[in-house]
Amino acid sequence: MRNYLLPFLSIIIGTCIVLWLKPNNKNRIKLLLAFSGAFLLGMTIFTLIPEVYHSLLEGEHSHEDIKNIGLWIIIGILLQIVLEFFSHGAEHGHFHSPAKGLRKQFPWGLFVSLSIHSILEGFPLHAHSNMVYGIFIHHLPIAMVLTIFFLDSGIGIKKTIIFLFLFSLMTPIGAFLANTVPQLVAYHTQMSAIVIGIFLHISSVILFETAEGHKFNYQKLGVIILGFALAFTL
Repeated sequence: MRNYLLPFLSIIIGTCIVLWLKPNNKNRIKLLLAFSGAFLLGMTIFTLIPEVYHSLLEGEHSHEDIKNIGLWIIIGILLQIVLEFFSHGAEHGHFHSPAKGLRKQFPWGLFVSLSIHSILEGFPLHAHSNMVYGIFIHHLPIAMVLTIFFLDSGIGIKKTIIFLFLFSLMTPIGAFLANTVPQLVAYHTQMSAIVIGIFLHISSVILFETAEGHKFNYQKLGVIILGFALAFTL
């Protein structure tokens, strides 16, 4: 149940924080983003990657099969790069283009690219359930940034809530599909490898983008270390 509930709640909580509390300190949001990036990267390295390779080593797989997992990870990285052409970096809490035209129409390109990303995030949860905590922490600041972005663009509260509510359903849908579609169950290792690539790309970009010109920052270093440490304990 937590694999469906936590990803949904993270978007709802992040949206409500902005709508109710109206945070205006961008540095705190950047710190939360840095923490989420470190936590997601830690969960990927400490949990998802070892479990994927362990599942292969337990079965009768050749060296070539194990090597091919690296190819699927690369595919995940490339897929995320393609998705970001349409999402403009929303997955890591940053937009590279202004919100032109959002007042007149629903941002379908952004929604579809984020939905594909979020559905894929749900695929490994049935076999690697601890990753749900990484997704929860990752989605929380993303929902906050999206909400602030939409409200600043003038799209309105109604469209903002509709967008984020639909977005909150995507990862649970991915987890449900991975549990019920036989083809996805059969290829869960490969799908998990694709998600590893996605997570590696997103988390590294978050950590680089929150560096502010690569200036040393004790606060950011502290939350990054905390993110890694928390991920290691799970």
